[in-house]
Amino acid sequence: MGSPVTEQAPHCWENAAEMPEAIRVDVTPTEHVTAIVYPAAGGNRAGVSLILAHGAGANQTSAFMVRFATALAMRGIDTVTFNFLYSEARRRLPDKNDKLEACWRKMIAAWHEGKLGKSVAADELFIGGKSMGGRIASQVAAAPSSSHDIAGVVLLGYPLHPPGQPEKLRTKHLPAIRAPMLLVQGSRDAFGTPEELRPFLAPLAAPTELYVVEGGDHSYKVAKKAVPSQEQVHELIVAEVERWLRRQVPNGWR
Repeated sequence: MGSPVTEQAPHCWENAAEMPEAIRVDVTPTEHVTAIVYPAAGGNRAGVSLILAHGAGANQTSAFMVRFATALAMRGIDTVTFNFLYSEARRRLPDKNDKLEACWRKMIAAWHEGKLGKSVAADELFIGGKSMGGRIASQVAAAPSSSHDIAGVVLLGYPLHPPGQPEKLRTKHLPAIRAPMLLVQGSRDAFGTPEELRPFLAPLAAPTELYVVEGGDHSYKVAKKAVPSQEQVHELIVAEVERWLRRQVPNGWR
């Protein structure tokens, strides 16, 4: 295990022993990535863990990822973020799908094997992420071998299609997902608006909820004078994720 990553979220954890911690996860015999574990603060553990992957253009230390991971940990959710292999190596171009999926599976395996530390030895595992990271998580969840590994999927800005290319849909795998899903989508998301998503979500067998961030873009940014404010939007999203997780494990929340 690595040293506490104090620069990720200073002044949030009262107990220094529970500060976010960097942990090495081997992906191949010659490649590894860094995971950051954000323990539930103040001993207020919910009995769930949430692993979140970053989007294509920024790694796990982006303001978006750190803010969400910290806020969720403050609400009792043991949260883990990680770099994909390309971002760990500081490359700008994302790896191909199979390599991204392999990295995700190694993270899930590390959690099940207890390699991410005792603080995340929770009862239920949820996966998800920002944009591309969430899309790859959903692809992993669609595999038959994942049906018993995860309790649900949280997608923060699902990239339904590239901006300006609505014909290039990323929906083929969605019907194979059996785990419950929560999608948080900005109403102005150039990668797919809620209206574009709904026709693909309605027929899914998996219990699926769509939370719309009114006025939000792909990263939930709203106009400067918007009501609710940007800060309030963020708090509402985190509260919605917590609410949804509570509904998935009503008997496991401590």
